[in-house]
Amino acid sequence: MTHVSISPRRLMSPLRPGFLAAAFALLATLAPAATLNVLDFGAVPDGTTKNTAAIARAIAAVKEAGGGTLVFPAGRYLSGSIHFESHLTLHLEAGAVLLYSGDPADSPLVESRWEGTTAWTYGPLLYANGKENIAITGRGTIDGQGQHWWWRRDDTTPRREIAEKARPAWVALRDRIQAGEGATVTREDFVEAANFIRPSLVVPFNCRNILIEGVTITNSPMWLLHTIYSENITVRGVSFISHGPNGDGYDIDSCRNVRVSDCYFDTGDDCIVIKSGRDADGRRVGRPTELVTITNCVMHRGHGAVVIGSEMSGGIRDIVASNIVCRGTDRGIRLKTQRGRGAVVENIRFDNWVIIDAPKEAIHITSNYSRLPEEPRSERTPTYRNIAISNVTVVNAATVVGIAGLPEQAVEQVRMSDITGTGRRGFICDAAEDLELHDIRIDAAEGMPFVFSNSRGLLLDNIGTSTRAALTDIVKMDNVTGVTTVGPQAK
Repeated sequence: MTHVSISPRRLMSPLRPGFLAAAFALLATLAPAATLNVLDFGAVPDGTTKNTAAIARAIAAVKEAGGGTLVFPAGRYLSGSIHFESHLTLHLEAGAVLLYSGDPADSPLVESRWEGTTAWTYGPLLYANGKENIAITGRGTIDGQGQHWWWRRDDTTPRREIAEKARPAWVALRDRIQAGEGATVTREDFVEAANFIRPSLVVPFNCRNILIEGVTITNSPMWLLHTIYSENITVRGVSFISHGPNGDGYDIDSCRNVRVSDCYFDTGDDCIVIKSGRDADGRRVGRPTELVTITNCVMHRGHGAVVIGSEMSGGIRDIVASNIVCRGTDRGIRLKTQRGRGAVVENIRFDNWVIIDAPKEAIHITSNYSRLPEEPRSERTPTYRNIAISNVTVVNAATVVGIAGLPEQAVEQVRMSDITGTGRRGFICDAAEDLELHDIRIDAAEGMPFVFSNSRGLLLDNIGTSTRAALTDIVKMDNVTGVTTVGPQAK
């Protein structure tokens, strides 16, 4: 493939009349994969000049050339929403920083999802809709300047006043959408509500063949990276750093064929979280997240390291997360859902983990993310099944393992093997069915190391503590049937 470097100092100087039309004419005759420099289209990397129009001109030139790479040299580039075209790579050189202005005037509303519900938000800094073969690469930084959006309830800032005024419009729209109107709401419906629902920072929507590599993504108004309805995604060597409200690192939302590797996370919310829509609207869309691998990542200070849910109403299946080290995340492995979500989470495997200093459950599987009144089993009832967790070391957790199903739907077919854990509390399980524990050692400072209730079909194979206590001294059971024990019960 031919890579052509264009120097618009020769062809496109903004001082020459008709420079853009002449440049497009020449680019149309060139081979694909042109390499262009954003400075040559009038971008000013001073951190204060608005570059939205200059970047749009550069992207248009890449499109006219049939595709290629737009390079951002070192500098600070303030911009509103940047919209991708197909066959486009944005390459941020070391020292290049893209800054999100968040200005509604150059970030018009775009189709998206907000916490699992159909929505239009202000345009993210980097946005693509229906594109293919797109990439963000380099050693530069994407900075959402989220502090302009991070209002709190005790704030008296203009941002909070604007958001609180818009809250009723969003609540009314959300209720309409969850009542079945998700396919009919329009951009115009969100003109007021968008002032409440903060945009994420990087959002490919309904795209395919996506690469994000090497960059740092930081300080988002909402989530850092949010891929929606997209497939064939590679995220490699990316640093996710943000500590604002809802500062998730990477949200994988109704996507398939996703590969995440060699990334670092230091976030104010979940590090990686897998979703597929919320409640009735998620079931209406009905697009699962499936075929996801996550490996060789380090997680720091997130609410959860790798999380599934709670918005999983389109279903989630065929997920593997391996070779993960996390320190100080509230939880390490976390699966969360609640009544109303419906759908099935299945065929999930976590392997080779180290979880250190988790202030809550190091491993957590719950159907009670929000405790709602009990109801008969229906399409609103979520299901977990066929989950394997193996080769995990837990050090100094508040609770080593917590499992909580529903009376109307137990957590099914969980297999745990080769797990060692220390914590204030041990292994606490309620409402599980067909739970297998193989080679598990738990040392708990308080209470019994293993506590089971309202469960059936329990296999205990070589479980114990470092004190070599008898089985009757380490396990407490309440309303548990179908228990099988195998092998020595202490190590």
